[in-house]
Amino acid sequence: MAKRVGEEGSALDHVFHALSDPTRRQVVERLTHGPATTSDLARPFDMALPSFTQHLHVLEKSGLVTSEKKGRVRTYRLAPQSLESLDTWLAAQRARWTRRLDQLDSLLYDLKEQQ
Repeated sequence: MAKRVGEEGSALDHVFHALSDPTRRQVVERLTHGPATTSDLARPFDMALPSFTQHLHVLEKSGLVTSEKKGRVRTYRLAPQSLESLDTWLAAQRARWTRRLDQLDSLLYDLKEQQ
């Protein structure tokens, strides 16, 4: 299978990679309720802060979150445009499979009618 090349494919690769981890998915889910500091985000997880901040770095690199540092406090926010590109890709896949399943349904109906 050919590998998709290009900026859009690469961006989606980063988003899927970021969302492949349950910790990062929980962080994204938490950020749907509003911005949060690194400490607030790390609190529910039983891991060292440096390990947790690596998760935040992956999320930021993927474009799913943005951060702003004021003094010693870094605050993270959800970046919905990355989710929109993911939703667009998923909608296209959903439409493709709906069309294929409709074609299969039609074919099976025609075969049944021929019997």
